[in-house]
Amino acid sequence: MAMEIATLGGGCFWCTEAVFQQLKGVQAVESGYTGGHVENPVYEQICEGTTGHAEVVRLTFDPAVVSYREILEVFFTIHDPTTLNRQGNDVGTQYRSVIYFHSPEQQDTAKHVISEMANVWDAPIVTELSPAETYYKAENYHQNYFRMNPMQGYCAFIVAPKVSKFRKTFSDKIRGDMI
Repeated sequence: MAMEIATLGGGCFWCTEAVFQQLKGVQAVESGYTGGHVENPVYEQICEGTTGHAEVVRLTFDPAVVSYREILEVFFTIHDPTTLNRQGNDVGTQYRSVIYFHSPEQQDTAKHVISEMANVWDAPIVTELSPAETYYKAENYHQNYFRMNPMQGYCAFIVAPKVSKFRKTFSDKIRGDMI
């Protein structure tokens, strides 16, 4: 079976990247930007919140090992899909909760999972569901950020607890080289 792509925005891409790098079946995780109107945006522009882009991760995964549904279940566990344009202290449209689907099947799966999540969360789900758009890889210093900077303040206090929650909740889905 061929590899598939998933593109997800759940706040700061450092958090989502760090989690999905540990998920069994995910072959590659890349931080980037999508959903905006400026060509070749850079991080400083994204931070201004004027380009329309979301910080996202683009996953390459093996659907024979991890399903798109399972990826979305992890996604909805590691971020708050009820806060509009915000994750914790990160505020702005660039931090929105969004699923960019790459096929009609991904769209259908995402609709079902979002519907199910409405029964799990106490507030309405605000996660956007949009077709995949032009994707731009983030600057190199954003790639593998948590792995390279685990003691940096944001990583220690924001990213690490999300990774810990993932590891506790999905202990059976952690890659063998991450245990």
